[in-house]
Amino acid sequence: MRVLVADKMEAEGLEGLRGLGCEVVFDPDCSADGLSGVIARVEPAVVVVRSTKVRAEALGASGQLRMVIRAGSGYDSIDTDAASAKGVAVCNCPGMNAVAVAELAMGLMIACDRRVPDQVADWRGGAWRKGEYAKARGLKGRTLGVVGVGNIGSELVARARAFGMPCVAWSAHMTPDRARALDATSGGTTREDLLAMVGRCDVLSVHVALTDATRGLCDGAFFAAMREGAVFINTSRGEVVDEAAMRRAVLERGIRCGLDVQAMQPAGKAADWDSPLVDLPGIYATHHVGASTEQAQMAVADEVVRIVGALKDNGSLVNLVNEPVGTTG
Repeated sequence: MRVLVADKMEAEGLEGLRGLGCEVVFDPDCSADGLSGVIARVEPAVVVVRSTKVRAEALGASGQLRMVIRAGSGYDSIDTDAASAKGVAVCNCPGMNAVAVAELAMGLMIACDRRVPDQVADWRGGAWRKGEYAKARGLKGRTLGVVGVGNIGSELVARARAFGMPCVAWSAHMTPDRARALDATSGGTTREDLLAMVGRCDVLSVHVALTDATRGLCDGAFFAAMREGAVFINTSRGEVVDEAAMRRAVLERGIRCGLDVQAMQPAGKAADWDSPLVDLPGIYATHHVGASTEQAQMAVADEVVRIVGALKDNGSLVNLVNEPVGTTG
């Protein structure tokens, strides 16, 4: 079985695939624009991607393609409808990077509360401003609202509880039993419940998948419901947030934001960057690196090997996220 790894991958993962008897073609610098040509040339049975987008034309570039694996949990970078129509299975690696993303969310909370990036910038610039920065509120006793409590949200609750933060959890599938298992208060399941929860919290952290239902979930009403001076964290997808409404909340209501994702962020691994958010005080952003720890990437690589092994051994489709025509899982 030929496997095209069209993105970065840990060496142990590549060796694991070879250990299964697969022929591995490793192209870590492959772009979305170039993927179709590479697939047509290599004719792989499996394509593994991490940040590289997989469009409809790439999915139809070779009749040998049976599966696309997203080396991560989200899979909105893959055209799943086109994959289904072409009989190509799409699988992901849920939960493997949950701890890494939850750790970054906690780091962004601390950065917002203690204004760590501003302190570093002043220190590097030769300015000592202890009087300005000795005004943090602290996280202990502050209420955290978690929007979405899958693998990542659950890991975040555990870490926030260790910081002494009471947690309120909202999900479209929230139940009292689920809230008790999380050691959190239920924030409900409806839009009305969400807005009510937002008004009760000092910190909001978003951990939902990007779907039609969640696109723009954090809109003007969401930010209007937030307490003045509250903290907003997003490590999910940029499109979940109405960034114009977020900007207004920062300017008019003193909201601080920690962002690992933005709606119009570059698709590649390096690019010149500009955004209407960059000049706002109180917004701290990282480079969509929530899952980018050695621990997380090793776990993801192991899961990719497991998925390919199941397909090779008996045709099983592990972690299938679409409904490929003519294929059963």
